[in-house]
Amino acid sequence: MTARHVLASRSVPHAIPIGSDLSGIRMPDAGDSAEAAQAPAGGARVPEAVATVRCSPSVIEPTCIQVIGRRLGRPSPVLVSAICPYYSAKDPPGLYLRAVQPAPYLPSAHLQQEGRGLMSMAFTATGACPTSFALALVVSGTLSAQQAPSRAPLALWYPRPAREWVEALPVGNGRLGAMVFGGTTADRIQFNESTVWSGGPHDYAHPGASAVLDSLRTLLFAGRQREADALASERVMSLPLRQERYQAFGDLLLTFPGIDTSAVTEYRRSLDLDSAVATTRFRVDGTTYLRKVFASHPGGVLVVRLSADRPAQVSFSVVPTSAHAGALRRAVDAQTIAMTGGVSGGSIRFEARLVVRADGGQVTVDDTIATVTGADAVTLLLAGATNYVDYHDVSADPVAHTVATLTRVLETPYAQLLAEHVADHQALFRRATIDLGGSGQSVRQQPTDVRVERFALQRDPELVALLFQYGRYLLIASSRPGGQPANLQGIWNASNTPPWGSKYTVNINTEMNYWLAEPTGLGELTAPLIAMVQDVAETGRHTARVHYDAPGWVLHHNTDLWRGTAPIDGPQWGLWPTGGAWLTQHLWWHWEYGGSRAFLADTVYPLMRDASRFFVHYLVPDPRTGLLVSGPSVSPENKGIVMGPTMDHQIIRDLFARTIEASKLLGVDAALRDTLQTMRPRIAPNRIGRLGQLQEWLEDRDDPNDHHRHVSHLWGLHPGSEITRRGTPDLFAAARRSLELRGDSGTGWSIAWKINFWARLDEGDRAYRLIENLITPAREQHAVAEAAGLYPNLFDAHPPFQIDGNFGLTSGIVEMLLRNHTGEIELLPALPSAWPAGSVRGLRARGGFVVDMAWADGRLAQAVVTATRGGTATVRYGERSWLLTMQHGERRTLGPEGPDHPSPGASS
Repeated sequence: MTARHVLASRSVPHAIPIGSDLSGIRMPDAGDSAEAAQAPAGGARVPEAVATVRCSPSVIEPTCIQVIGRRLGRPSPVLVSAICPYYSAKDPPGLYLRAVQPAPYLPSAHLQQEGRGLMSMAFTATGACPTSFALALVVSGTLSAQQAPSRAPLALWYPRPAREWVEALPVGNGRLGAMVFGGTTADRIQFNESTVWSGGPHDYAHPGASAVLDSLRTLLFAGRQREADALASERVMSLPLRQERYQAFGDLLLTFPGIDTSAVTEYRRSLDLDSAVATTRFRVDGTTYLRKVFASHPGGVLVVRLSADRPAQVSFSVVPTSAHAGALRRAVDAQTIAMTGGVSGGSIRFEARLVVRADGGQVTVDDTIATVTGADAVTLLLAGATNYVDYHDVSADPVAHTVATLTRVLETPYAQLLAEHVADHQALFRRATIDLGGSGQSVRQQPTDVRVERFALQRDPELVALLFQYGRYLLIASSRPGGQPANLQGIWNASNTPPWGSKYTVNINTEMNYWLAEPTGLGELTAPLIAMVQDVAETGRHTARVHYDAPGWVLHHNTDLWRGTAPIDGPQWGLWPTGGAWLTQHLWWHWEYGGSRAFLADTVYPLMRDASRFFVHYLVPDPRTGLLVSGPSVSPENKGIVMGPTMDHQIIRDLFARTIEASKLLGVDAALRDTLQTMRPRIAPNRIGRLGQLQEWLEDRDDPNDHHRHVSHLWGLHPGSEITRRGTPDLFAAARRSLELRGDSGTGWSIAWKINFWARLDEGDRAYRLIENLITPAREQHAVAEAAGLYPNLFDAHPPFQIDGNFGLTSGIVEMLLRNHTGEIELLPALPSAWPAGSVRGLRARGGFVVDMAWADGRLAQAVVTATRGGTATVRYGERSWLLTMQHGERRTLGPEGPDHPSPGASS
């Protein structure tokens, strides 16, 4: 017997007995369904296909799973991407395994029997191509013919157009970003390009700054902070005092004269995270209008597709506008408008070029507007570029760049553009999946902003899972190799005077943007950050000489497109020299997760070595104790300049330790290694103060009523690793006390950091409480400490919008489920009671390990550890740990009792 295929819109197929020959399963032809079709490669569109196998409720045969995965596939890039439990009321009672191709993600599902037990299933892909699957089962009680709750698609959706920017939906390809408003009679697509910045190549250093360094230290050691601040303001701060700003680029404004807003029905605006496509759909007078927007990384363009389900119904005009005065538009040919201009008073010149491709109808293009009448469908292609080459070179030709980009895609069919985009995105996005439990049908049917508003009043773990994946989506969209790193707003910005310049603030925010990258399978997206560190190491050498008469390189608390490294804004914010040292942590992580010795030798070690050389010169003895201290510096943004803030010492100790280890691994620089090994123990240690807290400064002067958003002195707890429960229990308790004193309120990114802190403290329920604090509607009219939350489009609020909270939330969820900063892979270290059953697939651990897990009743059911390059790993669950020695490609199964001992009834 064979299973027939069905489309998503049709009935579920009849079940077939377990073990049946599935070789006759037929994939649908490309013409079977235009609406349900997805295009995997070369423009071929493949509808969703489903096969279902009925298995005995008492015996689950893993080969049944493997047969489905193998037979439903075919020699094409289409992947069998989900197998999940299914129940059909038309068929005999039992457990059905349903394979879907293609599908949005790999869910877990739960079959609940009336009062008699819970069955949790987690299906995880194995190998490079997910066409075979491992099945993990945890069974208590017996199964009944109860329908298994499904999981909502990974999508944001709304029943109305966006009324303001923080309601619009983001798309991006790492270089071009756009915000989609989804209007009906008029629509706006606001777009950015990552190198449209104010200013130009510039040296921010303050000549002669090093001459007052000793005087500053003398004043600070004597407690004369106000005088030191005045001297630093006059003689040390950057010239000019502010760095440059990320800029808006422009808008596509679309007008639809034939659409009557009052006649619009069935409106839906959505963003599918799995396909990275924003969709607007509505009906007017019997016609369904559909608009799809995506930013293609393979194509390098923003793509807008406008269509209708009746012929000749697509009529509109489109105008490209610039966010900068003086931009000029001109008709290039019968389907193309070019817009050229530049940032006022700066070095950046740009061009955006819009191509209008119509299927049927008529297209008219003049210098300012393109008009389409009576088309069946229209594809808009937008390319944009600047003259930016790097931080000291603005000689590129933006016109040549846009022409070359459009030439590559001009004749590519829309279906192929979409297919290549989706395949490229999903190759990254589908590496990790998560299921934290079901939300219930009535909850998941609510619009996304309503779910945020009601989160405190209803159980909605699927919204948390959506936010986990939203962070990954946003990083894929805003940080790709060859481009700029994600800034304070990722890549999305509608203002030429954005908050904090939308720069790179490296006293927490830029680093937080990338905490999620390595552990959620997105390690290559750190390439722009690594490139920026290489840049600031170059500019930072000059700053180190001018400001400190020191070797090596230094970066203070901010940088911009021009890679400024001198202290900016004012001493109480900018006179903090450890930003560069912190950033090198990400390079070390990339080595730990990826394992490239060439990367360690050629990139990581030289940058860490020269950062260490700076601090060898910078550290000075405290005249009271003889211990080495950092200064002048600040505990970021709190209480002004001092000598010896705790955070500095934690970062410098970490930098020295990493440099020492790399030097040993590479067998180089023995003399420097000896120096670092001698100096590191002399750095002023962490201290516990009168309140039982971890001291923020050398002196015990922490204020118990200080609820400052920065909790910088806990860096050694997270993202550092020197404060741990088993290694430093007293400091661990003091860090907890400090976090209690600081409180649970804060800006969006501050709350996100606290989620990570509480996870590191093994307190999952407290971490979850902070998640609840973050998932609340943002209220900008309130005081900052009360205003953190999420905007309707799920952007994080500082307020205003700042993207680091989105990324930090994803990182915090990882820390609750998997931790590996102490040399062990810890499973479910801070699982909250709010997620009693669930699964996660594709999390990464240092040393080249991939971890899949399922849990039920708050307890590990099964974990599968896969070695991507071979080696040893210590795996811990609770108070028990096991040493695994694994070969490349080897998989080991663990349960709560250890390796190869899954929970009773589990199978792998």
